[in-house]
Amino acid sequence: MPAINPGTIMTRVLPRKRHEQTVVDFERLGEHAAAFQGHDVGFCCLGTTRAKAGADGFVRVDRDYVAQAAELARAGGCKHFVLESSRGANAQSRFLYLRVKGEVENLVQAVGFDRCTILRPAVLLCKRQESRPMEWIVQQFLGAVARVFPTAHSVPVETVARAMVACVLQPGEGKVKVLENGAIHELGKAVPQQGT
Repeated sequence: MPAINPGTIMTRVLPRKRHEQTVVDFERLGEHAAAFQGHDVGFCCLGTTRAKAGADGFVRVDRDYVAQAAELARAGGCKHFVLESSRGANAQSRFLYLRVKGEVENLVQAVGFDRCTILRPAVLLCKRQESRPMEWIVQQFLGAVARVFPTAHSVPVETVARAMVACVLQPGEGKVKVLENGAIHELGKAVPQQGT
């Protein structure tokens, strides 16, 4: 199985716009419980691809690591967990990707946060560091379609990030809220773009 980079950076915003970053090893996530202490809100965008990590690695990263991070966040005092999932997520799907995304949604909801927001974006429009030729072709096509139908089949990652922030700043409407692609676009407009 291909190697999976176990490190990521946990960021804590401190007073006066300072922040603290902690590198954690997801293979030993329990040893980093302190990194999850004292956060009111948790944001999770963790994921890989089956091509990069293999089927077992994909499940481990996209389901197991995310569920464990959610449990540690809740134990550390997190009240609102915001999860980036995927359009079509369904724990009963016969497609591995959609099934795993649906399973992790269920696992995160079961943790028992005061609020849980799940974003289900369509194809993410972004510039990647690694080469994904087929994804690049799809992004080019969907980028053109987005000019005519801006919320139909894709969403820029910056819009998803703004929507994640906006859902935290708005008053809660129930324990669990699921935002589909169109709602992500709308909510993403609620937070001004950088420099505006």
